[in-house]
Amino acid sequence: MNEPQRFTVRHLSVYRYSEPVDFGEHRMMFRPRSSHDVRLVTTQLKITPEPARLRWLHDVFDNSVAVATFDTQAAELSFESEVTIEHVESPQPDYALEPYAATFPFTYTNEEASDLVNARNRPDPDGDVDAWARRFVTPGETIGTMALLRAMTKEINDDFKYVRRTEKGVNRPADTLRLHSGSCRDFAVLMMDAVRSLGLAARFVSGYIYVPDHDAPREAAPAAPKDESSEESNAPTARGGGATHAWLQIFLPGAGWVDFDPTNSIVGNRHLIRVAVAWDYHQALPLWGTWNGEPGSFRGLDVEVSVTELHS
Repeated sequence: MNEPQRFTVRHLSVYRYSEPVDFGEHRMMFRPRSSHDVRLVTTQLKITPEPARLRWLHDVFDNSVAVATFDTQAAELSFESEVTIEHVESPQPDYALEPYAATFPFTYTNEEASDLVNARNRPDPDGDVDAWARRFVTPGETIGTMALLRAMTKEINDDFKYVRRTEKGVNRPADTLRLHSGSCRDFAVLMMDAVRSLGLAARFVSGYIYVPDHDAPREAAPAAPKDESSEESNAPTARGGGATHAWLQIFLPGAGWVDFDPTNSIVGNRHLIRVAVAWDYHQALPLWGTWNGEPGSFRGLDVEVSVTELHS
């Protein structure tokens, strides 16, 4: 096993208004998921103005969610999370898949299939996405499962144009395919739909990415008040530094949930820090909430994210 790296992740989100407003409930998913490859060392969450109540829960996916309620008005609402983690990286992972899953096509066992129904569901199937996914397989022939998924990950990275998008939401997979461009959210959702069309189970991941030489805080452009999944900036070594990041995991028998980041052609957990997983991106927003005030009072959302490696 590789030696753990230690990172500090600072995530600052500031909502700005032209005048004091009332705040409804706000939910945050900033806290990385503890696992065999991630250990939380320190955590700190500062909210200004201070909430009347702050409670924590685990959602249906076992994501850690902080829920804040307020009893005061303000013209600015800020959330500042700072965590230090130990991260064990697998730069070139060698996944020991079950023999029946090592080549594609394969079929999940009945027990696996019943547990993975939601991870294989396609709410908006499209024939163009189906056709694109079938380009990676040859009818009547088998291909290594990892080779197939690596090829799809690499093609999105190589052939699709990465664009920074600050508006909320995610493009339909068919639209991302047609445009041949998108943000990390768009690429993750496209690949999720493509592998689901092939019968594989996939889920959305929201989190952070460590980009060497890009660990200084960076301010994001204003976004809509209820969706703080706005991203990313082009960096010389990787895309996604300076903001929240998104990718996907695919369930592979024998290996479990394996990370695939088509934005950066990463397979495995290299530089990726998971915060939330879900069947759909709507279920993994880093921050969302409500406010009450005069129409037009909202002035914007500023986001800064930095991931800094700590050297002993």
